[in-house]
Parts: sequence; structure tokens; C-alpha cells
Amino acid sequence: TKAWTRIQDNLIDGQGKRNAYVQTAIDAKGAIHLSWVWRESPDVASNHDLCYAKSTDGGLTWQKSDGTKYSLPINASNAEYALKIPQKSELINQTSMFADENGNPFIATYWRDADDKVPQYHIVYKTDKNWGVNKLNFRKTPFSLSGGGTKKIPISRPQLISWSAKNIISCALVFRDVERGNKVSIAIGNDITKPNWDCKDLTEMSVGEWEPTFDTELWIIKKRLDLFVQKVEQVDGEGKANALPTKVQVLTWKR
Repeated sequence: TKAWTRIQDNLIDGQGKRNAYVQTAIDAKGAIHLSWVWRESPDVASNHDLCYAKSTDGGLTWQKSDGTKYSLPINASNAEYALKIPQKSELINQTSMFADENGNPFIATYWRDADDKVPQYHIVYKTDKNWGVNKLNFRKTPFSLSGGGTKKIPISRPQLISWSAKNIISCALVFRDVERGNKVSIAIGNDITKPNWDCKDLTEMSVGEWEPTFDTELWIIKKRLDLFVQKVEQVDGEGKANALPTKVQVLTWKR
């Protein structure tokens, strides 16, 4: 029809009590995957839990990962919880998400486990009946997300890609960490079920408080990772940085 049509008025309902920070991924068959974190208040520390929904008909109807149909709107009581994560866990809102050629969802984010002082990157995934979690346990520096507004955070939100061979799923997580000099870095896991990760820096220069983005369609079609890179500065609480414009670059990684 060459016209926009609104097909949902209230897909995810916070019921006037909370907000959903949603991430979207579209797989090779056109299915839409959603994951989200709930937030109870303006305080970032009130982020909690990781939820999931999927649509195979362009967003008209929605289902859980086991195929159970959702009764809309989705709310805190009927949502599928890929993982329960308590408040005050330094859980970042807005996860990163990718779905492989078989429609398996992979969600990357970071939080601090109850028995740990340091927030770590985690990958939450589903390739069979149950959700799995892989903790990338390489960080050493603690930090807090408590407070309102935008935050100057020592690590970036991650981006995630995956590929498979001989029924083994591999992943690569792209990130930026002050521990590594705020460079463009990548953590490669040859088996998503194993806690073994090889971290490498893809740049020698610092990219400031850069948050990774990449050409998702190029990866799906050609399995080539093109990253959009620009050195940026983030100031706490919507502050203004006194910095000159910087060049935009495209960095290509070939596995």
C-alpha cells in the first residue's frame, strides 16, 4: 500500500508502574525478536529482569520462545523471563540482541551478580528448551549505575554476532572498556556454552565513550562485520562536552 500502518497500540504495558527498554532483532526469515529490561523509576539502579517476545507475522501476533501465544498487551505478569535479575545489579537498560540463521535469540548485556563486586558482560541465549547464560568474566573494575539521567560509564553496551559450524555456535561480542584503554575491542567465544573467551583490541587509539553499532544486514548476508566508529565524549547527567568534531570511520573485521 506504500503507507505506514500502526498495528499495535500498547504492545508492552508498564501498567503505569514501570518502563520497558526494548531491543529488536530481525532474523533471516523475517521474524521479529524483542528483548527488554524493566525499569521501576528514573534511577538506573531500578533496572531489572530480561524479557523476550517473538513475532513471525510482522508484529500482528506475538509468542514466547516455546511458541505459546501472548495475550496482549504484554506486562510484568505474563511476560516470558529469559532471566530474572534483581534491581541494584548494575543492569544496563537496553540490551543488544541478535538472532542467527536458525532463529535462535542471543542477548548481550551486563550486570553484577549477587556474589560479585564487578559488573560483567553476559550473553543470554536459547538454542533448545531452556535459556542459557554465559558470563564473560574478564573485567576487574567495579562501578555503579545508581542515579538518574545519562551516565558516563567505563564500559559500553555490547554488540553481538554469532555463527555456527558442525552444530557448535560461536559468538563475538564487540565492546569498549576503560580497562583496555577505551579501544574498540572484541571477545570471541568459539563455543557459546563454554566460559572461554579471547579478547582482542581492534584499534590502537582510544574511541572515548563510543558505543558500538554495525551494519546488521551486511553481517546477515555476507558474514562481514562493518563497525561504525567515532571517538566521542559522554558527560554525566546530560552534560555538554567541550570537544571538537571527530572523524567517522568504518572498521571491517573478518573472522
